[in-house]
Amino acid sequence: MKIVVPGGSGHIGRFLTRALSAAGHDVVVLGRRSGVRWDGRTPGPWTAEVDGADAVVNLAGRSVSCRYTTDNLREMMASRVDSTRAVGRAIAAAERPPKVWLQMSTATVYAHRFDAPNDEPTGLIGGDEPGVPDYWAYSVEIARRWEEAQAEVDTPATRKTALRTAIVMSAEPGGAFTVLRTLARLGLGGPVAGGAQYVSWLHAEDFVRAVEFLLTHDVAGPVNLAAPHPLPQRDFMRELRAACGVPFGLPATRWMAELGAWAIRSDTELLLKSRRVVPTRLLDAGFTFRHETWPHAARDLARRPR
Repeated sequence: MKIVVPGGSGHIGRFLTRALSAAGHDVVVLGRRSGVRWDGRTPGPWTAEVDGADAVVNLAGRSVSCRYTTDNLREMMASRVDSTRAVGRAIAAAERPPKVWLQMSTATVYAHRFDAPNDEPTGLIGGDEPGVPDYWAYSVEIARRWEEAQAEVDTPATRKTALRTAIVMSAEPGGAFTVLRTLARLGLGGPVAGGAQYVSWLHAEDFVRAVEFLLTHDVAGPVNLAAPHPLPQRDFMRELRAACGVPFGLPATRWMAELGAWAIRSDTELLLKSRRVVPTRLLDAGFTFRHETWPHAARDLARRPR
């Protein structure tokens, strides 16, 4: 297949495009600084790559690993919505449109909850939960508008799938796992604010396999890309410490988490929001996970080179 990957030069894009190329696909990366150039907003010569392609996998969007300032939140919104609309316009205008458009989305669209998991048919969309910071609702609004930007484009010849993706765990530098592994090895990987909040995660290998699966299986609409067994943060970090051979992890209060997030220029929403997400539609379609449980995935990732 010829697969066009806007945003393919980012952390996830790098290992995804490498795997797709190794599988024999013709992969074209659209990027602001590498690959076929685009600005993520306006049409240009890059649209010729979409016309005649078999598939588009759009990963474009500003990283969420930053302080959630007003400017950064606006840039997160604009980079996601504008790039999705640009891709949609290119597909709609193509003489030979791709058969499938996989669009990155996020599990953050779901409500902060502990009582039951969020799946596609019955999950609660977030934005009005009591007792959570007001700006968390803006993260949900970003997710909503991101998906709406794909849904509103009329592409009758192209199947559209939104990838509601949990935290992807890869041993490659630049991702969440390398930060968490470092904390665990330093003895800092204990529960945060009690650790009852759920962590939804996905091994990078299963992310790649899920994308390959969805390229060839007729699944449209939102699909949760998450391992089937989310777990509380305290258990998540305990298993990671065990995989790293570290017997203890210092706990952190909420204010300590705020201070740590400020120091690494990130935000506590990534630590404190309870993301209890399960992949009902993916499993119903026949997908099988190689890394179904976190203890198995953590051991596999922890023994890979730094």
